[in-house]
Order: sequence, then structure tokens, then C-alpha cells
Amino acid sequence: MDNLTMSETIGAIENAITTEKQIHHVVVNAAKIVAMQSDLVLRQSVNEADLINADGQAVVWASIFLGKPLKERVAGIDLMENLVNLAYANQYKIYFLGAREGVIKKVLGIYSKKYSPNIIAGYRNGYFEKREERIIAEEIADSKANMLFVGISSPKKENFLYENRSILHNVNFIMGVGGSFDVVSGKIERAPLWMQKIGLEWFYRFLQEPKRMWKRYFIGNTKFIWLVLKERFKS
Repeated sequence: MDNLTMSETIGAIENAITTEKQIHHVVVNAAKIVAMQSDLVLRQSVNEADLINADGQAVVWASIFLGKPLKERVAGIDLMENLVNLAYANQYKIYFLGAREGVIKKVLGIYSKKYSPNIIAGYRNGYFEKREERIIAEEIADSKANMLFVGISSPKKENFLYENRSILHNVNFIMGVGGSFDVVSGKIERAPLWMQKIGLEWFYRFLQEPKRMWKRYFIGNTKFIWLVLKERFKS
């Protein structure tokens, strides 16, 4: 994991764009770290990324508990919002991949109105077969986008970016943003700031979709706590 603040992360990304290099970015939270223990493909996709930020507050707390404190949480959706603003200020182009057709179109409409349609290099919804991935990656590369945001669930987004990074070599910044498009579009409401600060954003998300999220959060969080305790006592 990279021990960077939000501003330091944005600085590294802007440097990659201006120097025409590529940063393959990924964020990790408790659920993803738990999944990486058994999903070796996901583990490789995450560990071989160029830049890894802590998205979940639980990861930041764990880093403090383990004596290797991270400077701050760098939430994926907050980073994405900052980078859209950066794209507008510097005339960069963004490709948006993910979510349902209606959701992604609403996101584009919101950003076009708030900033400018000129920041959009292209878009595609997130429903496609494995065999289509290479063609989609080639279309993104041909769009001349400086940034790519992939709003698809794990582990599909991490594996898509890792497996197609050579095709996407001319896209300076590639990032998985999970359900961020749903939040921007208004389909899902984000937790209030006070809940984000005390690490209860996951609980707010659970309340919106309890049947879908209970296993991920309650079982996953318990496993994460166990992993952290094992690491602490092993040390």
C-alpha cells in the first residue's frame, strides 16, 4: 500500500499524465483484503498495481494498530471526483466504463453540465462477456483518453485492468471505481460525512441493501478483524 494523502495521490497521477506514463491504480478496503486471501488472481491484480490506496477507514485503523500508520484514507469516489475536476481544469479526456446504460448516461449528463462534455472521451456500460474484453480495451485505447474509470464490482474490474493494461498503455491513468457511478447518478445515496469520518459508511450502505450486503460486511468484517489480530500477534 502507498502511504499517500489525497493531494499526494493526485500529484502522482498528474505527473504521469504530463510525462505520458501510465499509473494502474487500485483501492483496497476490508472486504477486498479478505477476498484476496483466497482469490489468487485478484491478489495478483491488486499487488501488481502501480499505486494502491486505502479506501476503507478500517484499513487505516488496522495500519495504526499494526504500527505502520497510513496518512489518511483515500476513498475511491472522492479521488474520482477530484480527478474529474482536474480533467476539466487541464483539458484531459476521461473514458467511463461500467454500470447500467441508464446510470452511466446520467453520470455523463451530470458531469457534462457541471464541467463540460469535452472531458468525455467515450463510455460503455458494464455488462459484457469475458470474450468482449479485449475489443473493449482496444476501443478505450483508441479513444485517446487520459483517464479510465471502471465502475464494475470486484474482482472483475481489477482483473480487467490488470489483464488489459498492455492494450491500455496509452491511457495514463486507469482506475476501478466500483459503485461510484451509482452514487454520482443518485441511484445510491452516500453516507453522511459524519458517518464516513467514524468509519460507519459501510453500515449506511448495508441499510440500503441489507439482503445483498449483509454477508459482505458482517462476515467479511469479522474475517478482516481476525486477519489483523493474527498479523499483530505474529509480529
